[in-house]
Amino acid sequence: MVFWRIISAIATFGMLIYGVFAGTNFNDHISNYKKNVDSVCYENDFDSAVPQTEIYKMIDSHLKSSGEKEKKVIVIGYDGCRADNLIMCEKNEESAVKALLADGGHLKLSYCGGVNYPVINKQATSTAPGWCSMLTGEWASVTGITDNSIVKSNDYLTLLTTEVESKTIDSSAFYVSWNGHFVNEDSTYYLERKYTEEKQLDVKMVDAADDAGTYSNVMADVGSAECSDFIFSIFEYCDHYGHDTGFCPNNPDQVKGFAEQESDALDIINAIKARENYANEDWLIIITSDHGGYNTGHGGPTMQERYTFIAANKNF
Repeated sequence: MVFWRIISAIATFGMLIYGVFAGTNFNDHISNYKKNVDSVCYENDFDSAVPQTEIYKMIDSHLKSSGEKEKKVIVIGYDGCRADNLIMCEKNEESAVKALLADGGHLKLSYCGGVNYPVINKQATSTAPGWCSMLTGEWASVTGITDNSIVKSNDYLTLLTTEVESKTIDSSAFYVSWNGHFVNEDSTYYLERKYTEEKQLDVKMVDAADDAGTYSNVMADVGSAECSDFIFSIFEYCDHYGHDTGFCPNNPDQVKGFAEQESDALDIINAIKARENYANEDWLIIITSDHGGYNTGHGGPTMQERYTFIAANKNF
C-alpha cells in the first residue's frame, strides 16, 4: 500500500508538471472542470458525491425486491468517462444519459479511489479497482485490488456470481474487450471465472476484440428471449481517446468518443424497451464510469480523475 502511494504520488506529480509546461492539455484547468461539472444537472455536488460502491447496493436491492415482474439489470460502463463529459449530452441527439433522465431517471456525482476528494485516494483511479468496487461493494482495502494486474481472491466474489449462486437470478453476463478483466492469468477476475466454470454456474464472461464486438454481444443478449438477468458491460471509447490525446471534453477526439459511446448505449436501451416481454420485466438500467482522467493519464488523486457519475432509470 505504501509503495502504491509513492508511485501514485510520483505519477500524479509528473502529470501536473506536464500540465504546467503543456498549458494543461486542452486548457484542462481545475476551475474549468468545476464550472463544467456545475453546469451538468447533477442532483448533488462534490461534497455529497456518493461512493461508486453504491452501485452494488442498487443492483442487489433491485434483484431481491418484491414484485410480480421479472427483475432485470444492465450496467453500461463508460470506461474513463469524466464527470464533466456529460456537458456534451445536451447537444447530443443520441444521448443515452439524456434518455434515462427524460424517462424520470436520476443523475448523481460519484467518486472512485476509496474516499472522497480531497483526501488522498487509497486505491488507484484505474480500471480494475473502479469496476471491482462496484461489483463487490468493497474498496481495495478489503478486496486487495489497488490497481490493475492484481488477481482478486474468491473470498470476495462479484454480484455476477453471488446472485446466480444464491439463485436470486438464473443467469448473468460480463461483456468486455479489455483483457485485464478475466482473460489473462493476472486479470482481476481470472480466479472467479475458473470458479464459475468449475461450479457450472450460468455466468458468462465474454471478451471481444473491441467495442464493436462488445456492442454486438450485448445487443445479441438483450435481443434474446432468454436474456441474461444481470448484464455488466464495459466500453472503452472514452478511455481509449483519453489515453491517445486527452480526457478533457474540450478535446475533439474525446467528443467523438463520447458520442460513439452514447449512441451504442442508446441502441442498447432501445433494444431493451423493444423486447417482446418488456411489459412483464422490471429493468434497472445504470450508466456509470470507473474513473476519470487528467491530460492523457489516470490513476492519481486529481479531481478530474476522482469524480465519476451514476445515471439510472430508478431513484437511489
